[in-house]
Amino acid sequence: MPKAKGKSRRQKYSYNFNRKRLYRSARRRAAPRIACSHIRHAWDPTKSVAQNLAEMGLAEDPNKAVPIPKKKLLGMEVESSGREQGKKIVRKPYVLNEMEYEASLPEKKSNTLSRDLIDYVRYMIQNHGENYKEMARDEKNYYQDTPKQIKRKINVYKNFYPEEYKDFIASLKQEKMDVQ
Repeated sequence: MPKAKGKSRRQKYSYNFNRKRLYRSARRRAAPRIACSHIRHAWDPTKSVAQNLAEMGLAEDPNKAVPIPKKKLLGMEVESSGREQGKKIVRKPYVLNEMEYEASLPEKKSNTLSRDLIDYVRYMIQNHGENYKEMARDEKNYYQDTPKQIKRKINVYKNFYPEEYKDFIASLKQEKMDVQ
């Protein structure tokens, strides 16, 4: 059976078609994207952004929350306007407390090197010691690193794994003592 005539033809782009209309209704209904899980769980979709943040004790506009003091003009101080905002009622203080607790936790170090780079550095130190020019001419220098690049990689290894580096150097010295 032959194919239908219009199916194999490429469709033409319609310049008059309004594509914004398709996405506008979906955008309106969607809740704002919230990164913090504490805020996400306490969020009330029936209220506005300002109301939600005020209930949690968070500022909607940081410029209004922490005003910048007016500078001295010609040796005279300019008094700030007498409008002091009254204390707002915080109905969901647990959100603020959880965020403060999370911020006070120490940051985890994620400094790791690839196993290939560690093996490369160990091989170079084991075979060439501190001679970076020899390392640059070594056949295992696949990426054709210059002596300075190799030195930099070794220094990165020293900084990320200082104990492991000391143990490795000690084992190399022990091997040399055993050979002699």
